[in-house]
Amino acid sequence: MRSKKSSKPNLLSAQQAAFEWEFLGLVAGVDEAGRGPLAGPVVAAAVILDDRNPIQGLNDSKKLTALRRDRLYDEIRAKALCCSVAQASVEEIDQINILQATMLAMRRAVEGLRLKPAKVLVDGNCLPVLDVLAEAIVKGDATVPAISAASILAKVTRDRWCAELDARYPQYGFAGHKGYGTAAHLAALREHGACPQHRKTFAPVAQVLS
Repeated sequence: MRSKKSSKPNLLSAQQAAFEWEFLGLVAGVDEAGRGPLAGPVVAAAVILDDRNPIQGLNDSKKLTALRRDRLYDEIRAKALCCSVAQASVEEIDQINILQATMLAMRRAVEGLRLKPAKVLVDGNCLPVLDVLAEAIVKGDATVPAISAASILAKVTRDRWCAELDARYPQYGFAGHKGYGTAAHLAALREHGACPQHRKTFAPVAQVLS
């Protein structure tokens, strides 16, 4: 005698399939801030945006005012499906060089996401080592919203770190130049020497130390 098959739909399987379909479609944008400065960590961010909750005005963080970046920072943290900010320290930069430290910070940012993306879009022409599909996009911070969002999180995070460093070492002016090798920063280096957060392998700092 044949057993009767249930006519009830398998709701659990249907819900799981729908979830997996949505999950597999997640795309993360990744960008960094702080490759060029003479001091401080390099900061990277990874963002998965919510298509159902769009954010207006996303752009390359360098093209936005500080006030606009701060407002978008809060909006991204509130509206994105998930986001992650990570860094590589000054010590790591000096040990493995700034490019490899940047890739390390990016990998940490992606690995820190609460949801695992199916694909990662990275600003620039280099890719960190990841266990998911990834694509490098030159000037992606101005053309891909998720990368724009990542660039804003990374930039604001690092700028706030520089403001904190400025309070500890006001003689260098970190709040103004953000660690870049401006004339004022170089003059302060010559007068005061390097602080613990200066990158010892970067030429202007190495010259002072020698």
